[in-house]
Amino acid sequence: MNSRWALLICGLATAMTGCRQPLERQPSSVQVVVDGGEFPASLAGRWQAEQHGWEFVLEPGGRISSAVISLGRVRVVPGRTTTVPTKTGSQAVFTPGAWIVHYVPATRELTVRITMAHVRVEIAGNIVEGSSTDVFEGPVSPAGDTWQVQWTTFTKYTGHTPARTSFDLSTDPVYGEAKPLTFTKVVEQQR
Repeated sequence: MNSRWALLICGLATAMTGCRQPLERQPSSVQVVVDGGEFPASLAGRWQAEQHGWEFVLEPGGRISSAVISLGRVRVVPGRTTTVPTKTGSQAVFTPGAWIVHYVPATRELTVRITMAHVRVEIAGNIVEGSSTDVFEGPVSPAGDTWQVQWTTFTKYTGHTPARTSFDLSTDPVYGEAKPLTFTKVVEQQR
């Protein structure tokens, strides 16, 4: 990851604040595919990554009801555009595309694919705009509380600054950028 990208992501993560408000319904959805069986109800719940801010809320049938994405640490809901005010008085807009959950019971292999059809974040005259697809693939532990994944991100982002018209922040379109990531299922407190 180049230093401009890392600084920009760090700045975006700290600049987001305020209430997160879904604005409009989009025609996107979550597709759930299970090879030879049903999605295990035991995997339903909140899954949080130990790094990078990712979080998924899986429903009993495997559908994702919401996700926190790493760019800005913003909670998005499938099929809805989310607009978030920034500390500088600008707005960040996140529009999800199609999301896919694929589970293979025989190997406990879980794959989640999150596509953001359009992202636009403006902070102090700097703008990041584009789309992304993030793929999380790996086995869920036999106890069903840990998910070790290979996270591969494919970004098509363009950065715009007042000093420089634009620059490409995209990853390699074939290989993306990959790294290991561990998710843990959060035990919800009973009320």
